[in-house]
Order: sequence, then structure tokens, then C-alpha cells
Amino acid sequence: MTEYWVEVDEQSRLIIPPDLMEHYGIRPGAQIRLKEDSQFLQLNRPLTHLAKIYLEVTNRCNLSCQTCIRNTWEETQGDITSETFARIIKSIKKLPSRPDVFFGGFGEPLLIANIAEMVAEVKKVAGKVELITNGMLLTEDRSRDLIEAGLDILWFSLDGASPEQFSEVRVGGFFSAVLNNIKTFKHLRKKHTHLPEIGISFVAMRKNIADLPRLIHMRNHLGASRYMVTNVLPYSEEMCKEMLYIQSIDRLDSTPSHWEPRIDLPRMDINPFSQEALIQTIRYRNNVRINNVALSQDRGHCPFIERGSVSIRWDGAVSPCLPLMHKHISYLHDKPRSVKPYQVGDLSSQDLQSIWDSPDYFAFRKLVSAFDFSPCIRCGGCSWSETNEEDCFTNTFPTCGGCLWAQGVIQCP
Repeated sequence: MTEYWVEVDEQSRLIIPPDLMEHYGIRPGAQIRLKEDSQFLQLNRPLTHLAKIYLEVTNRCNLSCQTCIRNTWEETQGDITSETFARIIKSIKKLPSRPDVFFGGFGEPLLIANIAEMVAEVKKVAGKVELITNGMLLTEDRSRDLIEAGLDILWFSLDGASPEQFSEVRVGGFFSAVLNNIKTFKHLRKKHTHLPEIGISFVAMRKNIADLPRLIHMRNHLGASRYMVTNVLPYSEEMCKEMLYIQSIDRLDSTPSHWEPRIDLPRMDINPFSQEALIQTIRYRNNVRINNVALSQDRGHCPFIERGSVSIRWDGAVSPCLPLMHKHISYLHDKPRSVKPYQVGDLSSQDLQSIWDSPDYFAFRKLVSAFDFSPCIRCGGCSWSETNEEDCFTNTFPTCGGCLWAQGVIQCP
């Protein structure tokens, strides 16, 4: 976190540095949500600012991971065309500021033969450029090409720290091969002042959570500067057994949060003397803070809306977020939940700025920002929660009360 000292002028206006104004889209007429806490004011990014693009260049993959959405869907598979990619580049050039671009979705980007050339083209018109891969197809030549293309961060999906655990989750993958590919990439990037950064994405489950500390201890060997841990999103009944967040999802049959005491904890060692007491204390997680950091939000919040992001599918369809890109089944409260895709535009007939500025899409972002959806995550799971088509608060498609991303359970870079 970077700190800035800013001044207040004679009209009581904050003088914010120009680079921050540009980065966060703070322009005349922008609407900014202001949140008050006990010790600070939080300014959220304006809903009018497009800051990040998730770009799915393919929904095909070379592996058959246990955790994958592909195990339960029947969608057409395909790759982005050169025409669609050219329209994306043209659309980005028209935006008032340079957005970050993340190459990733529900496929393996390195299946695209000219992926390095695509990264280089995006880098010319965008801000930070990231890409996520399972690492199996990262040859030495491809590593060199991605580095020279100007990639800022390369994320590797590693769900284990041993050959046995890795191959059990990532069916068709080989732990030793991925480690060798990461090592080669790390060596090649030294000539480029340690860029791109290396990130590790870890899907936590009962079967592999014990590997997480070992994987973090491998950071120097891997050259990793960041780790992102997410829970597993069960796309099958079998994967429900691997969930690690059953108790962390607040249920309506528990004590209502406004009846719970506010508890402020200091930084404290977690050891045999303290761990049981701390576990019992943080069960009031709705109102617990550790060193003034809240353990839970008071309501849902969409990370995609807060990032000012949009998601582009391989065929040019535009959605507000990754979860709404594809039709799929996931499980909530051990029951299947059908999620319909939601498209806000199509790049075959529109440019990105016109899609982003459309009144219906802006109204949707404002609705999700307020997050006045029924609490499907916390309740026992009635029939309303079995789809994202409507909820008991009279919201219509798409409803977000059952979204695990909005509760901080599932996350992505």
C-alpha cells in the first residue's frame, strides 16, 4: 500500500495527485461511493471507470483438472479469431485511459500459438498485462517470447507441492515439468530486471491445504513474488466434500450480526496457548477486527465491479464478470445451482466504450455495487437460490446473492 500526503485547498477540496486521478478514473462528474469507518474514509473507484479487462482467448484446455468448470458444462469450445482480437485492440485504443488486461478465463491461453504476439499488441495500448497458465506448455522459446512481449505478471496454477498431490488435482499435468518450466522462465527473466513477476495461484481443498505452507516455502526456488489462494468452487457433488469454507459462510440461523459484540483484537501469536481461544472468539467474525482490519464485510461486494473490470469471452461476447461468462452448474448448500450467462454486449457489432457506457450496464453496476440481493449464501438454501434468474427481494436476472466471489470465498487475480 502506497501512502500519499494530500492538501486541502481554500474551498475544502482534496488536491489528489494527477497520476492517481488518471489511474482511478476521477474526472469531473464522476460518481464516487464514499464509505465511512471509525478511523478512515474509503473512496471507491467510480462506476464509470473501466480499469481492467479479463480476456479469454480460448475456453479449451490441455488438462482435465478435478476442479474445473469444464467437467459439468456442455458449451461450444473455441479460440478467439484475429478479427475479434483486432476489434478488442481498436476498442482499447478508444478508451480514455489505459486499462490493465488479464489473459485468462476458463481455458489455457498458451494453447494459442501466437499468444506472445497478442500480449505484445495489448501491451502497446494497455497498462499492466497479466497471464495465467497451468505451465505445461511453457517452453523455453515461449518463455523468452512472453518476456520480450512486455508481460508484467505470469501466474502459474499450482494446486500442490508434491508430484502425487499435483497430478491428483491437475489430471494430465506433471509437477516436475511445471517446476522446470518455472525455473527456466525465472532464469530467462533475469536479463529483464526480474520482470515479469511470477505469481502462484492455489486452489485450496481438504486434500491439498497441507501443501500450502510447503509451496510458500518454495518461493525463492520458484521466484514467486505473490501468492493468491482461493477456495474450490464445487462444480460437481463430489467436489463439495473438498470445501474448506462451510463454517465461514454466515447462515441466517446463527445470531444476527447486529446483536453480536464488536471485538477488536491485536496482532497475536497463534500457538497452542492461544489458538483455541482465538478460534472461539472469531466465530463472531461479522464484528471482529484484527489490528483494525475487519474479518468480514457487512454485506456482499463484487470484486469485479470494484475493480472496474469487464470480461470478454473468446467469441467476443462481453459480460460483467468471469462467473457470468458461461452457462454452468455449481453447488451451493450441497444443492446444484444453475447459472445462466449474462451478456452486456458483443464486440462483433459494438465497441467496448459504447458497451461500457450503455445505461442498462451502468444501472447493473450500480445495483451490484449496492448489493441489495437476497442473502442466498447465508440462508438455508430455498428454491430461489437454485438459479441466478430471480430472488426473494424481487430482483430479476441476473441475481448475485448466491455468488461466492461476492463473499470473498472465491477469488482470482
